[in-house]
Parts: sequence; structure tokens; C-alpha cells
Amino acid sequence: MAATPRTPRIELDAPSPEAVDGRQIRAVAFQKCRMDYVRTTLTALGRTPAGRRALAVGSGRGLLASGLAGLGFGVTAVDPSATATRIARETHPHGHPAVDYRTAPAGELGLNDASFDLAYYADTFEITPDLDRVLAEAARLLRPGGVLVYDTVNRTPLSRLVYLGAFQRLPLTRIMPPGRYTAARLRTPAELTAALDRHGLRNDDICDFRPRDPRGLITATVARRRGRITDERIPPLAGFVLAPDARPRVTYLGYAVKR
Repeated sequence: MAATPRTPRIELDAPSPEAVDGRQIRAVAFQKCRMDYVRTTLTALGRTPAGRRALAVGSGRGLLASGLAGLGFGVTAVDPSATATRIARETHPHGHPAVDYRTAPAGELGLNDASFDLAYYADTFEITPDLDRVLAEAARLLRPGGVLVYDTVNRTPLSRLVYLGAFQRLPLTRIMPPGRYTAARLRTPAELTAALDRHGLRNDDICDFRPRDPRGLITATVARRRGRITDERIPPLAGFVLAPDARPRVTYLGYAVKR
């Protein structure tokens, strides 16, 4: 008698390895592109991480914060989930002592004014209903000339198909709980640029990033849902790469400088 296929449990910030956590799947899939883009940005601006402070917002289980610390930043990592913060501390207890993990909402981080040279916002802009509040907080925390780096989701027919359909509704590829993403919370580069400008942040770059072959991302997503691979096996299958000369169709990175 054939075994009944396992129905995966979709749960964000879940400590159990049996749960499918879409936040963590995105984090591991995007990590190389995120770090490559930060390095490219620092080079373009003539900045060095040594002796500088970085803020990681939406840091999840600590992968982004660990990457920034590995570049040489002293890092404060903040996430709205207390469970994710606990997992981050347990996962990286000694690897990067320069990381301070905290729990707070993105719109009210509880940190001192002008404390950071760089702020990276991940898993934040595309889910917040109050983008202006989040950006006002980012501007408050950056020093003059400080850099805000972000990745987010565009609002296009393809991005809706992927994020509102495949990742939230389709049984074969669902990795997020319903309602995590809505069309109103996906912002185009023009909309985000205008919002940044309202808070004294001059957007200087937009960079598309995408899977090298979408079939690899589908394969990785299905295999992870079925328990055939772990999160760590996702990056080589998904194969995300920077595409700076392409028009963003689903996800994009960018950076802005505080005036």
C-alpha cells in the first residue's frame, strides 16, 4: 500500500526542523545575493566596514547579521519575533560576538538616534502596512551620510503570481501562511523611491535579483516541502544571482543614502 504524502506544517520562526518556514527559506536562498550587493555598495561608495556599526532589521535567525559581522561591522540585529531572536542567539552563540540580538517591531526599534553607518532591511518592507513609519525610524537611526540597504518584492503580475499565489496558496509550492503578503504591501521601485525621499533618504540604486533558472527554485521549494532536503540545500538549487541591468520583475535590492 502506497504511503500517504506528508502534509508539511507551514510555520514561520518555528524551532522544529519538521516545519516549513518560508522566512528561513528566503533567508538562505537570498543570503549570497544580499552579501554580494552589500560589498558592491560599499565599494561604490568607498566605504569600509571596519570600526562601523550596522543594523540588521528583519534579521530572523541571524544569517544576515552574521554575514554583516563577517564583513567587519559591529552589528545590532532586530526582529519582531522573540522566537527568531532566541533561535539566532542559539545558532550563533560564539561565531560573531560583535552581534547584539534584540526583539522589537520595525517601526519602533528603541535604539539611539544616529547610531548606525549602515542599516539593512530584510523581510520588512513587503509585509509592513505602514512603510512611512518604518522609514522614519530608519532615517532616525542612521548617521548623516549613512546607507540604507534593502531587498523587497516588486508589484507586478509575475510577483503576484509568485508571492500571492505560489508561495501562499498553491498546495505544491506553499511555504507561507495566508495573508503574509498582500498586493497593497508590494511596492514598485518608483513607489519605494518616493517614500524614501519623504524621509530624507536619497535612493541611488535599484538591482534586480532572481533565480538563475526558475525551475531550480520550483524544484527546491517542492523538495523542501516534501522533506527531501534541508534548508541548507536550497541555495545551490535556487541559484539566485544579481541582475543589475535587468528590470525587476519579482524581487529587487537597492540602497539609499541619508542626506
